[in-house]
Amino acid sequence: MKVLYVASEAVPFVKTGGLADVAGSLPKALLKEDVDIRVIMPKYGAIAKEYIEQMEHVYDGELEVAWRSKYVGLDKLEKDGVTYYFVDNQEYFNREGFYGYDDDAERFSFFSRAVLNLLPAMDFWPDVIHSNDWHAGLVNVFLKLEHMEDERYQNIKTLYTIHNLKYQGVFPKDIMQDVLGLDWKYFNNGDLEFFDAVNFMKGGIIYSDYVSTVSKTYAQEIQYEYFGEHLDGLLRSRRDDLFGIVNGIDYDVYNPMTDKNLFETYDVDSQDRKMDNKVALQKMLGLPEGRRTPVVALVSRLVAAKGLDLIVRMMDEILMHEDIQFVVLGTGDKEYEDWFKGLAWRFPHKVSANIKFSNELAQRIYAGADIFLMPSNYEPCGIGQIVAMRYGTIPVVRETGGLKDTVQQYDKYTQTGNGFVFSDYNAHEMMYSLKRALSSYENYEEWNHIVHNAMATDFSWNNSAKEYKKLYEQLVNK
Repeated sequence: MKVLYVASEAVPFVKTGGLADVAGSLPKALLKEDVDIRVIMPKYGAIAKEYIEQMEHVYDGELEVAWRSKYVGLDKLEKDGVTYYFVDNQEYFNREGFYGYDDDAERFSFFSRAVLNLLPAMDFWPDVIHSNDWHAGLVNVFLKLEHMEDERYQNIKTLYTIHNLKYQGVFPKDIMQDVLGLDWKYFNNGDLEFFDAVNFMKGGIIYSDYVSTVSKTYAQEIQYEYFGEHLDGLLRSRRDDLFGIVNGIDYDVYNPMTDKNLFETYDVDSQDRKMDNKVALQKMLGLPEGRRTPVVALVSRLVAAKGLDLIVRMMDEILMHEDIQFVVLGTGDKEYEDWFKGLAWRFPHKVSANIKFSNELAQRIYAGADIFLMPSNYEPCGIGQIVAMRYGTIPVVRETGGLKDTVQQYDKYTQTGNGFVFSDYNAHEMMYSLKRALSSYENYEEWNHIVHNAMATDFSWNNSAKEYKKLYEQLVNK
């Protein structure tokens, strides 16, 4: 089984979001399942020099971008047993950032076309091309519209994974011929048209053999109007070919026994050392030190989708009536950044607002906190709640998307469950769920049992990799 995994970013080379974590860890897990998987991504100028120097240059050539002819190069590098390919074009990818440029349509249509045109240079003919998100949506389109006369391409199957339906790659329609070089009939028939614009993700969905997303619940949710981002009708029409596979995390990276960012390493049987992390975190952040003072954490992008309006509505009341500390880490919309700064000013002995992002501090918060708050309005999969449980920090989440699939309500009678869940998107429900968690925290034995449940839940890529392998085999035999 040969698979080419197409992504716009991958750890450890480039990361702006969860896609990079998936692209950096899922292929390693699939290798263990005897899948010959290779990853291809743009060669960004921001990739660390140490990796650039290790790359082997394998190809120079030209690629047609509508009426233009552009340089295209291909480099490769092996990392942790996985072969990574890098599509090189300095004009498009040697920039300070990765996305948000006026020519993003041209940049990522170039990347998608290059993936297919560079297969002969790789000497790797995949059974399946597995492309991800809008940046690689046109891979499926170009495969079906430009390569079907070449028998080497005819048996390649396609899987397209949606990591977040909200971000679809929508561009003005004049790119159809000027950038994509495609006939207008593929716009006029609705394949790429989206409210009189071009939609890369829509094309990726229509031209793929199978579609997947990053949790079973999210695969169901996006077929409804509320979550469907105007593509719910299309996704309902593909329901028989739509699958949900929950993301995992890299247990080599997220491991409280070996994490060098922690003040103290620990495991499920050494909870006292987890408490040592809490006290050290409190000291570092200037909060009163107390082993039994519950620390509630929020590590998140500070945007509305993360349910922050629920926190804004209730956190003052919670802090006034509960003996807790609240630690925030993240950046995002200025209104939320300012609000959390104001909260820390109003409750200086209870709140630490860290309006930045630091991987080291994030890991220390995961290890040092007791409760992880994640009241998302929607959440395709979510990684925060999974990492938190790996570190024995108990999530309080809203029942949506991947949060529903990974966090089960704790039942004190059966002693099952690994967190606390509320259903409706409601500030008081969030507060009551948090109070249930705080009530359990007061019972040392009960809390210790919940922590054991959370840390014992397997969120490695092992199970998900098996599901992906099964899906690839199903595709090839389709």
